[in-house]
Amino acid sequence: MQAGPREIVTPFRPIPLDVPEGMKPNEFFNSTENLNDLVHNNGLLQNPEGLLLYRKALGHSNEFDASIIYNTSQSILDPLGRPVRRTQVPEAVKNVWNRMNQIIIDYMLELYPDPDRHLVLAGEASLDATWPLTSPGVPSIRMLHNHFIAFDKAQLRDAPIADADNPNLTDGGQHSLFQAHMRDVYRAFFDELDLQILRPCQAGSCKIALTGYPQGLPSWEVQGGVAALKEVRFWKEYDALLKGFIDFYRTFFSQVSTRNAPLPRDIYFPELVEAKLQFDNDFLKTAKMVRDRCIRDAKYANSIRWQPAFKQLIYRNDAGKLIVTISQNSIGNAITELLGVVVKRTPDADAYSAAEPALIEKLLEVRRRLVEADLGEGIATPHWGAE
Repeated sequence: MQAGPREIVTPFRPIPLDVPEGMKPNEFFNSTENLNDLVHNNGLLQNPEGLLLYRKALGHSNEFDASIIYNTSQSILDPLGRPVRRTQVPEAVKNVWNRMNQIIIDYMLELYPDPDRHLVLAGEASLDATWPLTSPGVPSIRMLHNHFIAFDKAQLRDAPIADADNPNLTDGGQHSLFQAHMRDVYRAFFDELDLQILRPCQAGSCKIALTGYPQGLPSWEVQGGVAALKEVRFWKEYDALLKGFIDFYRTFFSQVSTRNAPLPRDIYFPELVEAKLQFDNDFLKTAKMVRDRCIRDAKYANSIRWQPAFKQLIYRNDAGKLIVTISQNSIGNAITELLGVVVKRTPDADAYSAAEPALIEKLLEVRRRLVEADLGEGIATPHWGAE
């Protein structure tokens, strides 16, 4: 069978919401008003920390699809002041969030034990408005959320090969920038992080054979499998990868913006950045190349994301190992594309209704486990009760 990214069709029930005149749909869907609807129609569980577990109404998969959002829509009205990545979440909230992640991932692996039958993933994407403010669809409201998704591999095998030039798969050229010019620098930088549970994958061992993804990204095997997710150490290392990525990204684009720029403020690993980046000729040569192109190519300069944008996820590979990976300036809207799955959502209430009972049964069971672990209280909606 030919390996390659797959494009699947996922039906959804049209959402009966009127978008106010003058607003783009994504702006409204991230608004406080819409989040109220999300709670009342799709909410499963919430807790005093502000974490909301909900069914994805516009989902990636009708096999299993849920999200946790850090709902700060009413407590932080300034959208640019809201947490949009793990490193910005208060420790008490992150502790609860990590435990929720661990329980949901454990349940998914129990529910889908065979890596040949199901692709299982969980992760988050940066919601920063880091691309040009004049671009269509730039989110005006930002809130951190993550995804828990399972795909039936039989459906993926039967799906057509996706367009390899899809910008969400190619990373808009930024991915190739890292891989073509700074691959060794990037990986050497990560090799200096203090990781004990996460071990670098051997080349090619972490790919999903069906799709051939992820492509070129540094990945790490979780030593100890799902049991390791119960350890605080794992989540500290998971955070360290994100912090390392942010330091690398900010340092690089600081040099692109300003020749011989000083260390960015508030970086996490200043000694590592100084030793491995600010004195590396390949790193600085690449920054000069991008800077020179920005000066002469207005369209290219306008496409640059000057602040870190990323997707970070935990997924199960073909051998049944848990893998952690992080993207490089992803521009896509769906975290699934990191694993070569392009989702085409289509409105089809009848098709969604056929899949809905089994999906809701699974989501209510994972909610029961979270309530049992004192991680929140159930929400009643027109579709299910609070218990």
